[in-house]
Amino acid sequence: MATITNNGSNQPYRPYRHLKTLIGHQRAVSCVKFSSDGSLLASASLDKTLIVWSSNTLSLIHHLIGHSDGVSDLAWSSDSHYICSASDDRTICIWDALSGGECVKTLRGHADVVFCVNFNPQSNHLVSGSFDKTIRIWEVKTGKCIHDIIGAHSLPVSSVHFNQDGSFIVSGSHDGSCKIWDAASGQCLKVLIDDKVPAVSFAKFSPNGKFILVATLNDTLKLWNYAASRFLKIYAGHVNRVYCITSTFSLTNGKYVVSGSEDHCVYLWDLQQKTMVQKLEGHTDTVISVSCHPTENRIASAGLDGDRTVRVWVQDT
Repeated sequence: MATITNNGSNQPYRPYRHLKTLIGHQRAVSCVKFSSDGSLLASASLDKTLIVWSSNTLSLIHHLIGHSDGVSDLAWSSDSHYICSASDDRTICIWDALSGGECVKTLRGHADVVFCVNFNPQSNHLVSGSFDKTIRIWEVKTGKCIHDIIGAHSLPVSSVHFNQDGSFIVSGSHDGSCKIWDAASGQCLKVLIDDKVPAVSFAKFSPNGKFILVATLNDTLKLWNYAASRFLKIYAGHVNRVYCITSTFSLTNGKYVVSGSEDHCVYLWDLQQKTMVQKLEGHTDTVISVSCHPTENRIASAGLDGDRTVRVWVQDT
């Protein structure tokens, strides 16, 4: 089912439709992401595992087993060879997604749940955020922590993301703040938001690195010009009060913002017009994570414990 509205432009909007439901996890699917080249799709789950799927056949390739507790987040290296995962077991694992799905390195140092993780574009560093309120920057080759930003936030860190050249990191936190960090030094460059309430549940740079998409636990997504410290657009209509729901940009055919929702749907907005153009229905629990294919008009979405599936959507031709 899909609810479609006018996107406010002269170009007709081509709706997405359900392509396939992927079943393989035994608990909530916490994260789903297409690989950088679009050939693979990975999902993480509270069942302590990750699954690598073929993006073409939508069949299971590898089941990644090694964490001792639920997995909250994952990220792909830029060459689509490796996956890093953040777990409630306080570790980050780096997996070889191509050669048997083996864990090649385990990073330890956080004192609490590791909730979010991301590679930099060069994939020689990664950043992690934790319920221990710290942000850590790691060297991938050695597994060493090169910056331990203690007291980065006053409450759990909900998201971390590098910009397009890897020079900056944006972080969000339940303390209501969103901060910009220098990736080389670990120094805080700017506090973009510091509102205490509502909590910042997700933040990421736009593909061109000029803007930041920020989700807060009051059913709101905002597009910020971080250099000017002001927001430009507000996207609303979805439900987000409890969970750290991820959102993203779809730029393959038009410019859209895509987000999950606690009403079990996936929402798409016209990036410029701010209008909701489609609501994808089919999940049976909160849609916690969405990912857009880098070159094809596809969306993957993940559902929590009442659903436990990954659904793939494709745009009509």
